Amino acid sequence: MKGIILHGGHGTRLRPLTHTGPKQLLPIANKPMSQYCIESIVDTGITDIAIIIGGVGSNKVKEYYGNGEKFGVKITYIEQDEPRGIAHAIRLCKEFINNEKFLVFLGDNIIQKSIMDFVKSFQDSNYDATILLCEVDNPSQFGIADVKNGKILKITEKPKNPISNLAVTGIYLLTPTIFEIIDNLKPSWRDELEITDALDNLLKQNNKISYEKITDYWKDTGTPDDILHANGEIIKNLEDSFEGEKDDTVEIDGKIIVGRGTRIESNIKITGPVIIGKNCKILKRMNDASQSIIGPNVSVGDNSIITISSIKNSIIMENCIIDTTAKIRNSIVASNSEIKNNKINDDKIFMLGEGSKISL
Repeated sequence: MKGIILHGGHGTRLRPLTHTGPKQLLPIANKPMSQYCIESIVDTGITDIAIIIGGVGSNKVKEYYGNGEKFGVKITYIEQDEPRGIAHAIRLCKEFINNEKFLVFLGDNIIQKSIMDFVKSFQDSNYDATILLCEVDNPSQFGIADVKNGKILKITEKPKNPISNLAVTGIYLLTPTIFEIIDNLKPSWRDELEITDALDNLLKQNNKISYEKITDYWKDTGTPDDILHANGEIIKNLEDSFEGEKDDTVEIDGKIIVGRGTRIESNIKITGPVIIGKNCKILKRMNDASQSIIGPNVSVGDNSIITISSIKNSIIMENCIIDTTAKIRNSIVASNSEIKNNKINDDKIFMLGEGSKISL
């Protein structure tokens, strides 16, 4: 079996974070979200993976993943000239697949549970497709499956009046049969070839589609709130690890992961779950009795410096400088950004693109 990861798209809902690179490289718990996809695929035993790239920052994807060797896989890159739909992206992989069954993973989907059993079951079956479904609170925002008596009756993309709350996740198990279906597919109102339409047409043609339900955590990280939620959930499930240094007076409550070379000074309180990368500095300001409070649900990227700050439910990427009495809440601060001030101490929400500098 082979694997496919879709790594294109414009990420418009995540601007300005995606002005300089693809959304799938945005870090969740200090790791690009698409790396979780690769790890999920590798867990199933699949090591031959195609990554579909296109749009802003495609070169950054190649720079990060390379030939895949450091991740234990072989990676082939396939270019999509412009966003023309998930089904179109899958069709580009026909030659790569070469008549094998395959697994498709949207690069912005996060799942905590292993899908190894789902893959093995599909390999041993005669189904043309197996889709993974998950119950959601907002079904009108997803492709939705109508399931009765253990069978899928219909698949509808973002229905106005959903007949179920079973969302089609961005994880698909397919056979080359899908390529013929896509070849006869008509573009949607968005002028894209929709995977939900392809699956529904396959269903009408031969009814050889099965499904599995994800009952653990799954998130389509299409919005800042989704990313922040996934960040907290993933940190919560990591193992405690402290490889840095800290003063004896540092207060720690809950789960914390700290990288090598990081130093945490006195008068700092960390409330987990929190992950702090390598070579960071969490500092106190000279002659200032104020306490820095980090957490819960915070990730801090490598080489960042934080001084006299209160940060909660936020992502601070690598090489950032935060020196402010403002309370940073529900924020995503891209790499190489700076936030500085001396006076304002009320709550602030930031969505800062790479290299931003804020002086309050």
